[in-house]
Amino acid sequence: MQESQRVSGGEILFRTVKPADILEVMNINRICLPENYTYGFFEELAKEYPRAFWVAETNNKVVGYIMCRVERIFSKFDFLKIRRAGHIVSIAVLPNYRRKRIGEELVRRAVHALANEYGCEEAYLEVRVNNNPAIQLYKKLGFVTKEIQRRYYADGEDAYVMVLKLPVSF
Repeated sequence: MQESQRVSGGEILFRTVKPADILEVMNINRICLPENYTYGFFEELAKEYPRAFWVAETNNKVVGYIMCRVERIFSKFDFLKIRRAGHIVSIAVLPNYRRKRIGEELVRRAVHALANEYGCEEAYLEVRVNNNPAIQLYKKLGFVTKEIQRRYYADGEDAYVMVLKLPVSF
């Protein structure tokens, strides 16, 4: 599944991940985020949930990604109800490619896949409480803050848990 789209600064190809992309995705993760995962973790999510693991590519170079998994959780909206939820585990865009709506498009595609391919009723993510650009993007896309996870990150920073009811039409 792939589709090109013009964004400011050039042509971006959005497509689902391929096994050959994992090392590039890991490199983006290491450059952009303090939370890093093993090769096996990326590989597992690519195999288990390939339609919710997207990359953005330009000039044959992966410049951003989003990876998700599907879980059964207590609903963040409906007290004591168990729901199928899409967990947005990680998203990152290389610094030189930010503010071009790449992250926004990655979230849109992943959320669409979580709802329509995996039957999720909610999507959620954790975001650092001081990551205002990401928080504003998620709010723009309809996510709401439901709770704070104290000391969620290894460095002790708190995280907001943000949630979106599915399906959603963007």
